[in-house]
Amino acid sequence: MENRLKELRAERGWSQADLAERLDVSRQTVNALERGKYDPSLPLAFRIARVFGRPIEAIFTPGQEDET
Repeated sequence: MENRLKELRAERGWSQADLAERLDVSRQTVNALERGKYDPSLPLAFRIARVFGRPIEAIFTPGQEDET
């Protein structure tokens, strides 16, 4: 899965720690999400969408390996 977390976070001038605090996760989790090393749970994906005020589909998209 690909995502726009780094881009959206940068638009707001937030550090990874800032976003982690807003999502109630660790900074390492935000880093793993941004690098595509970790796919969020559905509840976390909804929290991310809510924090950025966008639909989940505007933040997360299937990666090439996810499409069959």
